[in-house]
Amino acid sequence: MKVAVVGATGLVGTKMLQVLEERNFPVTELLPVASERSIGKEIRFKGKPFKVVGMQDAIDARPSVAIFSAGGSTSLEWAPKFAEAGITVIDNSSAWRMDPAKKLVVPEVNAHVLTENDKIIANPNCSTIQMVVVLKPLHDKYKIKRVVVSTYQSVTGTGVKAVTQLMNERKGIDGEMAYKYPIDLNVIPHIDVFLENGYTKEEMKMTNETKKIMEDDSIKVTATCVRIPTMGGHSESVNIEFENDFDLEAVKNIIASAPGVVLKDDVANFIYPMPLTAHDKDDTFVGRIRRDETQANTLNCWIVSDNLRKGAATNAIQIAEYLMSKKLI
Repeated sequence: MKVAVVGATGLVGTKMLQVLEERNFPVTELLPVASERSIGKEIRFKGKPFKVVGMQDAIDARPSVAIFSAGGSTSLEWAPKFAEAGITVIDNSSAWRMDPAKKLVVPEVNAHVLTENDKIIANPNCSTIQMVVVLKPLHDKYKIKRVVVSTYQSVTGTGVKAVTQLMNERKGIDGEMAYKYPIDLNVIPHIDVFLENGYTKEEMKMTNETKKIMEDDSIKVTATCVRIPTMGGHSESVNIEFENDFDLEAVKNIIASAPGVVLKDDVANFIYPMPLTAHDKDDTFVGRIRRDETQANTLNCWIVSDNLRKGAATNAIQIAEYLMSKKLI
């Protein structure tokens, strides 16, 4: 199993290498790929050094799978070239997510849509991934009508530059700004670019991607996405309106039984998920589960997951694991 990791020196690419190693993915040959300025640098994988190579060299090496985390423009240019060479691409950028010809996959939710003909597979937005793994089993049971979500997203979702900005601010150091405003002791209700409808692109990603992954355009989703000065994971306050009424204990049992989901909901003992809970874990954590007392058939919950792992690297590698298990790569 020859594996290329494109964007291997970035924040998510580094996490992909870590997750590949931890999950013991059967890598027989690793091809770390990065931009021209990184070619020749060394990265370590399973205790061994590997030299970073360029895009064309990676294609010429014909890996079975190439896991991309190198930004949308790079994916648009290079993913088709990998695919034309018969290499299966799993892409972490937003480039292909809403392309009707490409599959958008969270393995616990819709891996069944994948076939051997899918040569470019899109990895969803981090905030969408952690939400749909919780929504799917509830939708199957009670049918979701509407979701209202507010996110509390870690600076790690922006990248190394944002982490550096936060740490510089905490130390009183002037430095390069990833955001228009300070992030320490602040929250910024602005992730990605603003669109004509007043929503940000991140907010519309959550709306559109949820419908595509859940295979149900009738689900209404409205989002407000906010950047906060935390590490370790993204948090979401989610209000879910169902067509059918529910029993609260049954809901908790469904969530606790969902693959990749951990119930942390014991307010009497102050047990609920936080970014500290999720940090460096592959699971999605759910707590603060309660009935919305202002509206029938409606539930409130709090969802937390490590955005670099399940929100990016782990989900991509789980797609590769599924493809391998079904002999699709």
